[in-house]
Amino acid sequence: MLRTSRLRRPLPIALLALLALLTGAGPAMAAETLDGARLALPWALPFVGILLCIATGPVFYPHLWEHHYGKITTVLAALVVVPLVLTTDLHVAVNTLAHTALLEYMPFILLLLALYTVAGGIYLEGNLHDSVLTNTVLLAVGTLLASVVGTTGAAMILIRPLIRCNDDRRINAHVIVFFIFLVCNIGGSLTPLGDPPLFIGFLKGVSFFWTTQYLWWETLLVASVVLVIFAMLDIYMHHLEGRFSRIKDPTPDSPLKLHGKANLLLIAIVIASILVSAQWKPGITFTVAGTHLELQDLLRDAVFVLCTVVSVLITRREHRAANGFTWGPIQEVAILFAGIFTCIIPVMAMLQAGANGPFAALLALVTHTDGSNNPLAYFWLTGGLSSFLDNAPTYLVFFQLAGGDPQVLMTAQAATLAAISMGAVFMGAMTYIGNAPNFMVYAIANERGIRMPSFFGYMLWSLGILLPTFLLLSWIRF
Repeated sequence: MLRTSRLRRPLPIALLALLALLTGAGPAMAAETLDGARLALPWALPFVGILLCIATGPVFYPHLWEHHYGKITTVLAALVVVPLVLTTDLHVAVNTLAHTALLEYMPFILLLLALYTVAGGIYLEGNLHDSVLTNTVLLAVGTLLASVVGTTGAAMILIRPLIRCNDDRRINAHVIVFFIFLVCNIGGSLTPLGDPPLFIGFLKGVSFFWTTQYLWWETLLVASVVLVIFAMLDIYMHHLEGRFSRIKDPTPDSPLKLHGKANLLLIAIVIASILVSAQWKPGITFTVAGTHLELQDLLRDAVFVLCTVVSVLITRREHRAANGFTWGPIQEVAILFAGIFTCIIPVMAMLQAGANGPFAALLALVTHTDGSNNPLAYFWLTGGLSSFLDNAPTYLVFFQLAGGDPQVLMTAQAATLAAISMGAVFMGAMTYIGNAPNFMVYAIANERGIRMPSFFGYMLWSLGILLPTFLLLSWIRF
């Protein structure tokens, strides 16, 4: 280990070099806003770093990541906060950080906390007899449920019943693969509750039912194609298994029984609070560190917290235990997204600068020669990055790149917003690391003795099934 005295001299020199590199040769930034046109590309390195760590950590160095992800996130966030404070007007730096924390991060993480806690209190007991019809119906129900309780919530409610339903089969990994495709990703495309990228869009001003109205038939198309492929494949797998002797069913058939029904009411309250906050505008605001907090949004966030607390109090411990519920996943999400929202601050500023900023080349990739947006390019670029990086910040990057004005994006540029939304949500299914529930389901299935495909083996499934489906969607939609 290096002694502290050996670090004293190189550290200030390295810090000064970093600051000079980040600020470039431009004049001091204005006191009013963070001017992305005057930032250099190295400001984006912490954001790229945290996304790469999230993508590779759980798969390639899980032990190190599990024990030190908090420290890694803190260091990367500090690489943004410290230079921001030292090189920018202090008033601008404080306002920028407060705006991100209070208006973007806080409601985002409180909604995830509420949905995760409430859905974790809903336990579906019992076991259905395995059949192609049963599996297809469970996948279809989960796909619909994902837009109501979120992809994580729907996955945690249904993954264990689905595993129990198929635990007397020798070949059953494909059922879990299609579960990840449909329930953990595609099904979450119809409301801001479904997948984190869409709730970020809601916080940015996209109407709650916009995705329901504009993406319902695309979601129906993609989900239907994937479900039909699954049914045909499951028929073949059942036929193939007929050559082998049957495995004794470790969980004999028994009637389904739903526990924790009161949590369904809490989900309805969460949805109602979001709808009310979007419609009710009393005009009462509170200012904290230069950030204006509106009363309806504060009450909405308070409802999220209240529903979380009530769910913990009224749900029986054995029901949460049967669901495998722990606080670890949401704690990790809270820490990681605190880092993501911090590291993305300079990236958002540079994207706002448009053609005058460092990301002018990226803007050229998603626009036609006449300067108009190219929805097809937005779909594939957003989706391609969402396949390997977290889809929520990827959505935010391309939302901002498309102009960041929700009123324009919901109307004149509706095709662009639809492309960004579909790319972020649908293509999160392409890898285990595209969306948080993917790896959670993979881990649960492995724990229950199902021989799941490797990281690249899963990609062969997604490339063979999802890629042609998305090409079909592109041909029809764009």
